[in-house]
Amino acid sequence: MSRFAAVRFSHFLPSLLLLLSGLLLARLTQLSEFFTSLFNVLPTLLLLLGGAFCLVYGRQREVFLLLTLYLGYFLLDSQVDHFRATGQVRSDAALIFHLCSLLLPLLYSLYAAWQERTHLLQDLIARAAVLLAVSAVAVGLAQRFPAGLLHWLSLVRWPALQVEWLALVQLAYPVFILGLILLLVQYLRAPRPLHAAQLLGLCGLLWMLPNTFILPNALNVMSSQIMLILVTAVAHEAYQMAFRDELTGLPGRRALNERLQRLGRSYVIAMADVDHFKKFNDSHGHDVGDQVLRLVAAQLRKIGGGGKAYRYGGEEFTLVFPGKTLEECLPHLEVIRQAIEVYRIQLRDKQQRPQDDKQGRARRAGSAATQVSVTVSMGVAERGVEQRSPEEVLKAADQALYNAKNAGRNCVRSYGQRRGAVKLDAARG
Repeated sequence: MSRFAAVRFSHFLPSLLLLLSGLLLARLTQLSEFFTSLFNVLPTLLLLLGGAFCLVYGRQREVFLLLTLYLGYFLLDSQVDHFRATGQVRSDAALIFHLCSLLLPLLYSLYAAWQERTHLLQDLIARAAVLLAVSAVAVGLAQRFPAGLLHWLSLVRWPALQVEWLALVQLAYPVFILGLILLLVQYLRAPRPLHAAQLLGLCGLLWMLPNTFILPNALNVMSSQIMLILVTAVAHEAYQMAFRDELTGLPGRRALNERLQRLGRSYVIAMADVDHFKKFNDSHGHDVGDQVLRLVAAQLRKIGGGGKAYRYGGEEFTLVFPGKTLEECLPHLEVIRQAIEVYRIQLRDKQQRPQDDKQGRARRAGSAATQVSVTVSMGVAERGVEQRSPEEVLKAADQALYNAKNAGRNCVRSYGQRRGAVKLDAARG
């Protein structure tokens, strides 16, 4: 399977919408009184409420990302308020702005890439120690050597790159570039909504800093949006943990239960079960068993006829067809059953796994090494006079699945079908 197979646009969509809306609002020369008041208090609310939410889920990374962003916002906001009130910048404005331009992307990238691998309390202490150490060094140097530090930060090291549209100190841009590369690699290695949000949040930070003193609302709006992006991503992943099966990527049992409560008057439910899965798992190991479940899930995800697949539990899957009849759904179930039957799985060590689908197909076609195939049995039922509730239809589909197992497995059987028929002809002649 390709390493990019798990990359999803849906991982980026909520964060991208928040980022684009922030860019739009920040470019407005004047906001209404309501939005002005909202964005003045929103960073503080997001730090308190969002930080508490992240702590509940054990997300130390996001807590310190929010804290880092808020500290940068607090320091810059005091400078911006003075500039708006007097029309002049404070004497320490340049030094504070340059320090924030360098340390914000540095600490943001560090915390975003810092995985939670140790005990939560130890991890919390370690992150706090880093933040305190960096802050203490920066404050100490700024108080002891303000002129020398300002000169070192604003020094033009690469004259060829000194152009008007690069408004930050030159040292900030390598930090941003390295941070973007690091977070992009992190997302590609482990595609998750949270990693996508961290990447887009750093992009928002790159846009915000040069516009802090240029656009009147850039700081408040974009700080709020970046913090909101992170909190929303944590909520997104919390939803996935509750409603999506981690192994197969299909919606899980809880998502199925919610969907069953929202079906209309006409629907079909099918139950699918991997044949002899326990024996297969015992013979080839749990890693291969997981591979089988992912294969079956990938095929079931392609179901046509308006159906949607869910992982019911173990080696069982459920397919729901809202607004369909039994006759409309049977051909689609048979197509999926056949697709699973003809697929050949090449057993290999993890070290010998192909890097992409093309290489995998070539190995399967050119090698007579250990190959196995799996089959599924399916039972299907539709809402009718005898089964009027989703629970009753699901129970009828489970009974049909039991009949399919007794009929020889690797077949599709509908509820009430004669025991003699083993397989359904999708084309019906």
